[in-house]
Amino acid sequence: MKTILNVIWLILSGFWLFLGYVFAGLLLCVTIIGIPFGIAAFRIGVYALWPFGYTTVERRDAGAPSCVGNVLWLVLAGWWLALAHIVTGIALCITIIGIPFGIANFKLIPVSLLPLGRDIVPTDQPFAGR
Repeated sequence: MKTILNVIWLILSGFWLFLGYVFAGLLLCVTIIGIPFGIAAFRIGVYALWPFGYTTVERRDAGAPSCVGNVLWLVLAGWWLALAHIVTGIALCITIIGIPFGIANFKLIPVSLLPLGRDIVPTDQPFAGR
């Protein structure tokens, strides 16, 4: 079932969201300081490409640098990507078939706003990142 949901997701919104994350990652990787943020964008982009069957968990070893990095991420790229998830989620919720995919978009908003200090793990291993 996860594969079917992921294929439909890929066609409806996953590919376009993935391209948005790749674009943000490439822009952030232009400077040396932005490289960690670019890597986070690529990591979340892959998650946005194929989200069903995966979840995010907070890392316990993430400290103050993750907090500062999340504030910078929010200003530089996070709110643009969250806005893309909101618009896509609303558009998908217009149809009955698209409602689960719209809800999945809304679940990606916290990760797109504050990605640092989180790990993406399979849903059958939610405590693997801890």
